[in-house]
Order: sequence, then structure tokens, then C-alpha cells
Amino acid sequence: MSAQFTPDELYMREAIEQAKKAGQINEVPIGAVIVLGGEIIARAHNLRETRQSSIAHAEVLAIDEACRKLGTWRLENAILYVTLEPCPMCAGAIMLSRVKKVVYGAKDPKGGCAGTFMNILQDDRFNHQSEVEAGVLEEECGALLSEFFKDLREKKKLKKKQEKALLEQHTGIDSQ
Repeated sequence: MSAQFTPDELYMREAIEQAKKAGQINEVPIGAVIVLGGEIIARAHNLRETRQSSIAHAEVLAIDEACRKLGTWRLENAILYVTLEPCPMCAGAIMLSRVKKVVYGAKDPKGGCAGTFMNILQDDRFNHQSEVEAGVLEEECGALLSEFFKDLREKKKLKKKQEKALLEQHTGIDSQ
């Protein structure tokens, strides 16, 4: 079965598995893996809500794990696979850790910093640039995010409806 997928698709599927783990714990479903020499050396998914930390993005967590595993902050020959185009913070961390290449799935028109909104990763004013490959398994990556936010909106709508019914039950007043 794996013969039908490119290496980029195989590693992106691993990132998608990480994204699904995030979704299962009500985190935005973004996953990342870092590959060095054909071996996955780090896996991570978003943990912002779990850790109540604005920096607990999948990319940053994967970079941190890879650096600890290798005993260096330099990831010069590593490839990072991530399901959503990196944000400014993550692009900065990628650049500063010298990741060789970034492969991402879905584009982020509101904050993607690997070429969609801006391109921190290939700005030659910095002392390091990363190769970028966009759109690997883009539909699958995008669908995870779309479904997550659709479900979130439905849950909020249901909660509001339940709160309204509870208010009406206790007060006897129609809140319309």
C-alpha cells in the first residue's frame, strides 16, 4: 500500500495522525513530524488549550522534541511536515532552528508565513531560508480543520440553545 504514496505523502499522513490526536482532545487539529535521514525523530500536535500556552503549537513542540533528541538546536538537514502552513511564530522557530525544508498541507490565508500571507521561511534578509513545498495532501489536511471548526460552531450553537431553554424554564419568561 505504501508504494502508491510519495515519501512526502507518507510523512504527511503521520502528521495527519498527530492532528487527529489533537482533535480528539478538543485542540485545533494540527500535527507535525520532523524527519532526519528518512527517520521520524519528532512528533507533536497542538496543545495550546491543554497547556494553556500560546506557544504550544505542533511545530514548536516538534522542534523542541527534535532538538532534545539530537542534543542540538540546529536541525540543518531536517524536514518538517505540518498539516497547516506555519504561523509567524512557528515560521520564526523553523528559521531559527535551521530546518532545511518545510512541507505543509493546507494553506492559511489569514496567517500563513510560508508563502500565502507572507513568507518568512524564504526571506533572504534572514541568515537562513528553508525550502518550502505546499499543498501535500491539502484536501485531507484542510478537511480536518474545516470539520473541527464546523463541529465547534455547532456545539456553541447547541450550548446557547440549552442555556436559553434553561433560562426560560427557571424564569417562565420567553427570552425572545
